[in-house]
Amino acid sequence: MRRTLSTIAGIGACLFATAANTQNIDWRVFTEPFVATAHAQDIAWQKIDETLGRKPAVSGDVHRYGFPRTDLSVTLDGVTIKPALALGGWVAFKPAHGGVMVMGDLVLLETEINPVMAKMIANGLEITAVHNHLLRASPATFYMHVAGHGDPLKLAAAIRDALAESKTPLTAAAPAGAPPAVDLDTAQLDQIIGAKGQSNGGVYQFNVPRRDPVTEGGMQLSPVGPMGVATGINFQPTGAGKAAITGDFVMTSDEVNPVITALRTHGIEVTALHSHMLDEQPRLFFMHFWANDDAIKLAKGLRAALDKTASGKS
Repeated sequence: MRRTLSTIAGIGACLFATAANTQNIDWRVFTEPFVATAHAQDIAWQKIDETLGRKPAVSGDVHRYGFPRTDLSVTLDGVTIKPALALGGWVAFKPAHGGVMVMGDLVLLETEINPVMAKMIANGLEITAVHNHLLRASPATFYMHVAGHGDPLKLAAAIRDALAESKTPLTAAAPAGAPPAVDLDTAQLDQIIGAKGQSNGGVYQFNVPRRDPVTEGGMQLSPVGPMGVATGINFQPTGAGKAAITGDFVMTSDEVNPVITALRTHGIEVTALHSHMLDEQPRLFFMHFWANDDAIKLAKGLRAALDKTASGKS
């Protein structure tokens, strides 16, 4: 302990010694991880779980709550879309600045957008994007990205009240036996994409992080997958080695058109291009895609597109 304190003192002395040459030191660089860890232990997570009616997936200090639209039957080009493929709404809570930062992506029908938005705004949440992710889906689905900061229980209640304006299931369904099998060569998909995928509700999913950190409001968005800033790639088997694919590429502006070209060259349709946040650094763009073809062929096309971004093989 004495040696540790001595080391810390030495670091502090060095910082003060260089202060004359560096006019402003952002002490959050040193304090934020420790403050966030301590604060995460103080948050009444069980009450948030009860408010939102479900248990979260926990990654590091992030609690992510899924709101899949299991009430909808959506088809696209003859494929019945599983919730994990493109209907998986979510909100993530991350301790930040004396409260929590909330980010989310909610799946809504057209008639649900304005009632949900009105309730969100009334309760102090921000709307950061509203748009499509897919084309030709029936019924059409839209995606509302939301953000907020403050008291975690108040934010959880605001999200619950807003979602009550839609038909989004507010009580998590009980597990329905064994999860559906993913009838694909997942080992080969892992090798091509360069990451380890995970099976979720009959869909094989990848989260591919960027090499550069992403911040929002001075907070680093990590882990990147749960916070929605990793490239997401989903494969839903459609028989005979084929799969429907969708997801979104996370890109800086200079990567957008190279990725479009790579996807289209490999027979993958670009279905949307837009932002999800308002003041992230670096500025990011999100590109959604769709195809239904041989899964290995599509994986190679997706890898070619990933190679045009600052993403790498794990």
